[in-house]
Amino acid sequence: MTEIDTSVPHSARIWNYWLGGKDNYPVDEAAGDAYTAVFPGIVTIARSSRAFLGRAIRYLVQEAGVRQFLDVGTGLPTVDNTHEVAQRIAPESRIVYVDNDPLVLTHARALLTSTAEGVTAYEDLSLYEPERILDQAGKTLDLSRPTALILSGILGHVADHDLARDLVARLLAGLPSGSYLCVNDGSRGTDPDYEQAQDGYNETGAVPYFLRPVEQITAYFEGLELVDPGVVSVPLWRPDAGARPEPIGQHGGVGRKP
Repeated sequence: MTEIDTSVPHSARIWNYWLGGKDNYPVDEAAGDAYTAVFPGIVTIARSSRAFLGRAIRYLVQEAGVRQFLDVGTGLPTVDNTHEVAQRIAPESRIVYVDNDPLVLTHARALLTSTAEGVTAYEDLSLYEPERILDQAGKTLDLSRPTALILSGILGHVADHDLARDLVARLLAGLPSGSYLCVNDGSRGTDPDYEQAQDGYNETGAVPYFLRPVEQITAYFEGLELVDPGVVSVPLWRPDAGARPEPIGQHGGVGRKP
């Protein structure tokens, strides 16, 4: 296993810090604090992204009837991980997590808990290996049945947008009709302070993350049937009853493969 580098900030650990977790190091806290000094709203974005994921999974289980999930680039375990949300509603749900971060691998046991009726598995693979991901996921999931592909905050790490679209298409190619894609990522063109903070973070030596125009995030859903309300700022995607959502620089959506 690759050694964990605690001398350079890491996005998954910083995200964990913003979410109130403890799986981070002083270098991550320093980078996180430097980011929030320029753009305090990043904490809201982190938490809103997590809340969107929960609402999307609830939709997929309750309304779309999905019982299989392939979560690529899952990041560090926090609260309401994919398997927890899905199995809370449908205990028989099967989930495969994919990540190649050594710290995530260390904590994978927290992702491998499952109901007796369901299954949870973890594969140490990279987003850049879509065919291998499908091959390994097929040992846990029945990929002849509808499956939800979850890509939460991961595609921004792919510098080339055409490559990111290609990776999404190759993963979806291995899933049958009736499967779903769920994506959310940071969006450019919404807040100059956000863009300044992200550009500064990308110069720290950490793996960079690229904010994208909303139309580029929407492009991941080409050929799919978008679930209402389409690709929107994540707090606006099917908000909980009584919520008073405000748009932020994080967009996402859910689409069905015809």
